[in-house]
Amino acid sequence: MNKLLIINKPVGITSMDVIRVVRKKYNIKKVGHAGTLDPLASGILIVCTGKETKNIQKFMDLEKEYLAEINLTAFSDTDDAQGNLTQIQTHKVPELSEIENALQQFIGEIDQVPPKYSAIKMNGQPAYKRVRNGEIIEMKSRKVSIKEIKLLNYEWPFLTINVTCQKGTYIRSLARDIGIKLNTGGHLKNLIRTRIGNFKITDADIYEISSLA
Repeated sequence: MNKLLIINKPVGITSMDVIRVVRKKYNIKKVGHAGTLDPLASGILIVCTGKETKNIQKFMDLEKEYLAEINLTAFSDTDDAQGNLTQIQTHKVPELSEIENALQQFIGEIDQVPPKYSAIKMNGQPAYKRVRNGEIIEMKSRKVSIKEIKLLNYEWPFLTINVTCQKGTYIRSLARDIGIKLNTGGHLKNLIRTRIGNFKITDADIYEISSLA
């Protein structure tokens, strides 16, 4: 079976959970995905089987689009709502104009520090495993490219944005950095990946992974 699956991953499962279900459903061993989605995130996940797996890197290189909701009251050790939160006392609630100005500063090629709880390898081991083992690690900043950030809604303390970016961009890190820029807290509350290249979430030919079980 050589197939390209466009899957709408629900919240609460890992990208590897999706792979395991596809393997079982189609009784095929050669399966891979083109870009991890965190358990907290939902949305489009490209899964390749058989000979289609040779195209995984091509799909990973495609532009991506996300719908993100950010909580500005606290930072998180995972940079999302699943981590341990540190509440920040905000002395001045940011005005809409301040939000808009802050977002503009993240457009283009920027330096971004990935979350410590990520799959980025450090000395051959994923960073999140080192942290869980009690190690104190320092993530190095990387160049990432953000094409566009659209402000969709702002009602303190929640901010909803649409982000168009290239591979390697962590929306969790963006949420954290927006909070730093605003002198508030900042962590990702919800995330939906709505597009990868020309593949849109509305084009998903399998709408819920439960339909594969």
